[in-house]
Amino acid sequence: MLESGLIPLIFMVAVAIVVLSIFFSFVPVMLWISALASGVRIGIITLVAMRLRRVIPSRIVNPLIKARKAGLELDTNQLESHYLAGGNVDRVVDALVAAQRADIPLGFERAAAIDLAGRDVLQAVQMSVNPKVIETPIVAAMAKNGIEVKAKAKVTVRANIDRLVGGAGEETIIARVGEGIVTTIGSSEAHKDVLENPDRISQTVLNKGLDAGTAFEILSIDIADVDVGKNIGAQLQTDQAEADKRIAQAKAEERRAMAVATEQEMKARVEEMKAKVVEAEAQVPLALAEALKTGKMGVMDYYNLQNITADTQMRQAFGQTGDQPKPTTPDEKK
Repeated sequence: MLESGLIPLIFMVAVAIVVLSIFFSFVPVMLWISALASGVRIGIITLVAMRLRRVIPSRIVNPLIKARKAGLELDTNQLESHYLAGGNVDRVVDALVAAQRADIPLGFERAAAIDLAGRDVLQAVQMSVNPKVIETPIVAAMAKNGIEVKAKAKVTVRANIDRLVGGAGEETIIARVGEGIVTTIGSSEAHKDVLENPDRISQTVLNKGLDAGTAFEILSIDIADVDVGKNIGAQLQTDQAEADKRIAQAKAEERRAMAVATEQEMKARVEEMKAKVVEAEAQVPLALAEALKTGKMGVMDYYNLQNITADTQMRQAFGQTGDQPKPTTPDEKK
C-alpha cells in the first residue's frame, strides 16, 4: 500500500518540477524581481510579451535599469523598437549616460539613428570629450625649384555628433589634409621655405575648412616631420636630355642609312655605266671590220691605229709604274 501510494506522489512532484522549470524559463521572474528592486516598474506580462515578440528581456531590462539609475527617462517601447531594428541597446544607453555626464546634448532618437547608421555612438561621445589624433602617412610633393619634400602631419579631431549620420569618416580627413600639404609645398618657391616655416602647411590646411561635410571637427594640425627627398626637377631634365639624345641618334642613324643607300645606288649606276662602256667597246672591232670590208678604211690606217693604241697602253703602263711607292730598305726603316 505504501509503495503504491508513493508512485502518484512522485509523478506529481516530477510534473510540478517540469512545469515550474518551463514557467521560470519562459517567464523571467528573477529579472522582474531585479527590476522592481532597482525601481523600474515593469509588468510580468510585458516580459512575457517580449518573449512572444522574440525579444530577449534581459537585453531590454538591464539597459533600462542602467538608464533609470543614471536619471534618463526611457521606456521599454523605445528600447524594444531599437532592438527589433537591429540596434545595440546597451551601447546606446551607455552613450546617453556618457553624454549626460559630459553635458553633451544627445537624445535617444539621434543616438539610435547613429547606432543604426553603423557608427559606434559610444566611441563618438568619448571622442567628443577626449579628441583623437589621426596621423597621416608620409605625403611627398615637389616645390617650384624641383626639390621633393616629404611631410607627415598629426591631425587632432573631435567627433561632431550632429554630423555623424551622413558625415565622411577619417579617410576623408586624411585625404584632404594630404591634398593641403601637396598644395602648400607645390606653391612654395623653394623647398627651404617649407623647411623654415612648416607652420605654413598647418595654416593653409586649416584655412581651407577641410572638416566640412565630415563627422569630425578639426582642432589642430601639427607637422610631425619634414624631410627633403630627391631632386625631381634635375631628374626630369636628365630624362628629357636622354630622350632628346636618343631622338637625335635615331635621326642620325636614319640619315646614315639613307646615305648608305644612296652610295649603293651610285655604285650600281657606275657598274651600269661600265657595262654600257664595255658594250660600246665591243662594237669597235665590228665597226673596224665593217670599215675594212667596205673599203672605207685601208690596211695601213688599221696598222697606224694599232700602233697608236699600243703606244697609249705603253705610256699608261709607264705612268702607273711611276706612281707606285719605292720599296724601302731595312736601313731606311730604321
